[in-house]
Amino acid sequence: MVIDTLKFDAEEIAAAIAEWAGIESPSTDPAAVNRMMDRAEKTMTAMGAGIERTPGRDGFGDVLKACFDFDHPAGTPGILILGHLDTVHLAGTLADELPVRRDGDLLFGPGVLDMKGGMYLACHAVEKLLAAGGRLNLPLTFMFIPDEEIGSPSTRALIEEAARASKYVLVPEPGREAHFVTGRHAFLRYKIHAHGKPAHAGHAVGVGRSAISVMARLIAEIEGYSDVAREITYRVGNIQGGTFVNVIPATCHAEVLCVAPSEAAFAEIQDRMAAITSPDPDVRVEVEAGPVRPLFQAHDGTMELLGVAQRVARDVGLDLDHGQFGGGSDGNFTGALGVPTLDGLGVVGNGVHTKQEHLLVSSLVPRAKLFAGLVAALSERNA
Repeated sequence: MVIDTLKFDAEEIAAAIAEWAGIESPSTDPAAVNRMMDRAEKTMTAMGAGIERTPGRDGFGDVLKACFDFDHPAGTPGILILGHLDTVHLAGTLADELPVRRDGDLLFGPGVLDMKGGMYLACHAVEKLLAAGGRLNLPLTFMFIPDEEIGSPSTRALIEEAARASKYVLVPEPGREAHFVTGRHAFLRYKIHAHGKPAHAGHAVGVGRSAISVMARLIAEIEGYSDVAREITYRVGNIQGGTFVNVIPATCHAEVLCVAPSEAAFAEIQDRMAAITSPDPDVRVEVEAGPVRPLFQAHDGTMELLGVAQRVARDVGLDLDHGQFGGGSDGNFTGALGVPTLDGLGVVGNGVHTKQEHLLVSSLVPRAKLFAGLVAALSERNA
């Protein structure tokens, strides 16, 4: 295989990932995300890709596509490498709780694992592969997404359009030490709004009705629906309400993330959330459905793709099983469409969505070889 001739250097890859992680890009800051898109565009342009940049909408950053056509006829289905450059870490994280730093085999930083590390690794692997072989027998497109961490509300249609035009989708989300990801649980997002009645909070008896008190009761109820044994979860992750401590709060808002491992669980969640009512008749409650990541379950095309990936993995010294897992990705969209999709192809580490996010530098060379080898094998299958 051509992969045997490729030379990868873990320190070189780690240094580049550290540079990408040093550009803060929280999902809700489009200017920051676009600075990260600028950096990725520079990388892809240097590799010789054709660039297509779609301006962001609805308050989010741009979408970057980098295409290698290799003189194939327009419309030829190829390989789509799909991932995001936004993070859950707010601006200022670098200077405070999560600076980019190295501690032995651990490289810390916002996005080093989820998923700037994986997207850079994919870029680097393809760059090495093209330098060795010059072209592929399939077109190849990178697609960099700006809003994945909040459900890809502005980009889902673009992702699905690109997937439908592709033969394979490869997703370098964080890798698991022992598994490929051949399926993902569905994710459902909701916003709960409570509307009470303001009054002076210092009065023992009054006309006020606390929206926060009602929301607190609802949160306990909603999270109580979780069934961890069945991998069905309801989590409230963001709450806003009130103004001054001496004013009974008239409004309160909460965001809920629900995870469903099956179609039955998906329907169960929808029914439960639609049935929520206020425990206080004087406080009005609204349930607003938000972005959904559909259920991605392994199908014949994905299993065939998995077989190719497992053969490549063994060739580079990795023994990887597969499975369906939580932790949504844009692969939910492509897999749910029936397009052969393999996820979890990125770097290995721990601490996703925490201030301990890190990758294992020792994972970089094996994972780069795996990614390059998989792309090469898919190209060879289409010779």
